[in-house]
Amino acid sequence: MSALICGSLAFDTITTFPGRFAQQILPEQVHILNVSFLVPTLRREFGGCAGNIAYTLAQLGGEPLVLAAVGADGQEYVQRLQSWKASTEHVHVVADSYTAQAIIITDVDNNQITAFHPGAMQSAHLRPVPARGGIAVAIIAPDGRDAMLQHAEQLAAAGVPFVFDPGQGLPMFDGAELKRFVAQASWVAVNDYEARMLCDRTGETLESLSRSHLKGVIVTLGAAGCDLWQQGVRTHVPGVAATEVVDPTGCGDAFRGALLFGLERGWPLERCIALGNRIGALKIACRGGQNHRIDPSVLAG
Repeated sequence: MSALICGSLAFDTITTFPGRFAQQILPEQVHILNVSFLVPTLRREFGGCAGNIAYTLAQLGGEPLVLAAVGADGQEYVQRLQSWKASTEHVHVVADSYTAQAIIITDVDNNQITAFHPGAMQSAHLRPVPARGGIAVAIIAPDGRDAMLQHAEQLAAAGVPFVFDPGQGLPMFDGAELKRFVAQASWVAVNDYEARMLCDRTGETLESLSRSHLKGVIVTLGAAGCDLWQQGVRTHVPGVAATEVVDPTGCGDAFRGALLFGLERGWPLERCIALGNRIGALKIACRGGQNHRIDPSVLAG
C-alpha cells in the first residue's frame, strides 16, 4: 500500500551573509531601500514539502506516491525521486515554467530574507488525484492554492483518508475554506503557531476540533515534542533530544513522513508521533531537508 503525497517540489538556494541585516538597513530610509548583501557561501538543496516528506517516508521503507508539479528544469528532481523508488507517474511537468524556487539569505543572528517563486507549483491542480487502488493514506501539504482545494475535494470524494497539513499555506485560506478542509480530513497536523491561526480563523479550539469526526489533531512543538488531541483529551508526547542542532529546515516534513509511515501501517497515533519526534531529532542534525540518514533500528524505539 502507498501513501499519496500532495504538495510542492522546489529547489532551495541557501546563502549566508556574515553580518547583520540590521547594520545594512537604515529604518528611516526604507522607502528608498536599495541594499546588496555579499554572500560568500551558497548551496542548493532539493526541497518542497512533498519532496521532503517523500524522502523520509522512503528512508523508512514506505511507498511514497508523489502528486506535484515541476518546471522544465525539474528532470533532475524527478530522477532523484525515482532513485528512492518513489512513484513519479503523477508528477506534472510544466514545460514553460521553472520549478518552484526559494532563495534564502541568513545573517549571523539567524534572521532570514526569502524570495519565493512558485513557478510550476501554480499548475499543480492540473493533475488530479489518481483513480487507482492501493492508496492507504494521503496528505495535503502546502502547494498551490487551487491544488490544495481541489485535491482535498478529490480525496474526500474517493474516500481516501488524509492528513490536512496546511503549513505555510494556511494564510491563503479563510475560515470557511479551512472548515471545509477539516471536514474532509481524517487528521489535522499543524505546529503551535499554525494551530493558533487555524483556531482563530475557524472560531474553534483544539479541544472542539478534536471532538469532531477527526481521528486526531496533532500539534508539533519543536524540541518540546508534540500534543495529540483526541475527543477533547490532550496527550503530550515528549520530544527527543538531538545530538546536534544544525538546520531546522524540513524538520516538520520529516515528522510528517514518519507520521504517514505509521498511519500506512495502522499504528496508534501516539506511536506514529513518537517515531516522528525521533526522526525530527535526526533531521535537525543535518543540513537541508533531504540529507539525513535513517537507520532501521529507529523503528524499534
